[in-house]
Amino acid sequence: MSEKVLDYDIVIIGSGAGGGTVAKELSPLCARGARIALLEWGGHFEKKDNTREEIPMAEKYYFDHGGFQTSTQDMTLAFARALGGSTTVYTGTSITAPDSVLKKWDVPGVTPQDLKPRFEKYIQENGVHLYPPEEINDNNKLFVEGCKNLGWKVEQFPVNTRGCQGLGTCNLGCAVHAKQGTAVVQIPQAQKNGVEVIPFCRADRLDDHDVLATVLPPENALRASPLSPGRYRFRAKKIIVSAGVIHSSALLWRSFGNALSSDLGRYFTCQPALILVGEHPHPIKNTEGHPKSFYCDQFVPSDHFLLESCMYFPLTLAKNLMGFGEEMDDLMSHYAHLQMILVLAIDKAERHNRVTINKKGDPLVHYRFSKRTQDSFIQAIRSSTRLFFAAGARRVHAPAMDRFFISPEQKDQIDTLIHKKYFKLGKISISAAHLMGGCRMGEDPKESVTDPWGKVHGQDHLYVADASLFPAAVEVNPYLTIMALADRVAEGIKRELS
Repeated sequence: MSEKVLDYDIVIIGSGAGGGTVAKELSPLCARGARIALLEWGGHFEKKDNTREEIPMAEKYYFDHGGFQTSTQDMTLAFARALGGSTTVYTGTSITAPDSVLKKWDVPGVTPQDLKPRFEKYIQENGVHLYPPEEINDNNKLFVEGCKNLGWKVEQFPVNTRGCQGLGTCNLGCAVHAKQGTAVVQIPQAQKNGVEVIPFCRADRLDDHDVLATVLPPENALRASPLSPGRYRFRAKKIIVSAGVIHSSALLWRSFGNALSSDLGRYFTCQPALILVGEHPHPIKNTEGHPKSFYCDQFVPSDHFLLESCMYFPLTLAKNLMGFGEEMDDLMSHYAHLQMILVLAIDKAERHNRVTINKKGDPLVHYRFSKRTQDSFIQAIRSSTRLFFAAGARRVHAPAMDRFFISPEQKDQIDTLIHKKYFKLGKISISAAHLMGGCRMGEDPKESVTDPWGKVHGQDHLYVADASLFPAAVEVNPYLTIMALADRVAEGIKRELS
């Protein structure tokens, strides 16, 4: 099949928190005659396309239906394929990177002083705010009650919504587009300024200053790409790779192999997660209202885990529980009584955890759970169980036990009943959605893939602008940090072009 050749000044690959932000920030260049293209593998979901049906929407939005697994098949990774990337399917929590994290990163120029005005810009742009107390549902209130009864610190999540109707299905796309992701805020502004948005366009490989891509037929009754299906060669003076942690590394692997950097794909982190459930004696309001309003981070410095209130719908919940049979049926039959907690382990950036590709060029993720991360999970499960009981749960289902339920009468035995000898990788359902690393930034080309401005070492025209840049886990939701770094990448590009 012959290639169609198109000439651009700038081509951006991927439209999530990184790519959408870069597109908006560079879009004023269009008024000076620059041609900018934003390529997105997935389609453009409108309000009418978000039906809130759990299985169909997971199939439409996520790579591998949300079931992408690591090479050892002991963890599932969730990331989206859509205009707006994973900003379309997260809960809108918007937290700035802690100063302590930026200090650990130790990247010249990437400081609190540099990032603070960038954070503030997107906080304002995205309408970030706290939900008023009267709109907080029972599931979130119980999290606060449990923390306070235990004397633990609890904080409220700022969220980026406008006109939220409390539908609760944030992870399946917003049916009213209340969530202010890049598809709702930054990309429309970029288009207004002249950026050409091309959905259903998969970037296959980079060839010097060219992006070799395939425009695909539309799926799921979404609008077709403005380009007809076929193979294309996008010629560009500047290329920004923002395809997400998994696909940015995979694209660079297919294009350069080991020649780009010995650290390509390495130091992958993801803040692995578990969903835990406590059943209350009475129904609680859990599916209406924002699903994730509070968090407890007091255990991050000592035990390297974070607790968050959460709410997931039946399929997602069931596949994250342990066991089967009568006890599972009994628990799910009390769905309206369930309180949920999301446990996030703050994993350390280790060189052997990495993104590569297989013989076909498809991405592979190699991840080995360290003893520290497994110990973090045990402590987090124990702490969550105590929180459930402190909030009034009549029984708790927690992994890392030799039984399905633990009751309040057994709370003095929590440390014995929840034990590392029962924590079996591959048996416990671990997932992750905060994917980070693979194209880490830094000054030394021997220890990083890009410089502190996101430019790939040794490549004057090639940049990365997504969570791949993170040298280590950000220890909070990465959304705002991705946007701030992408803003910084765009600033560097504008300075070079001028």
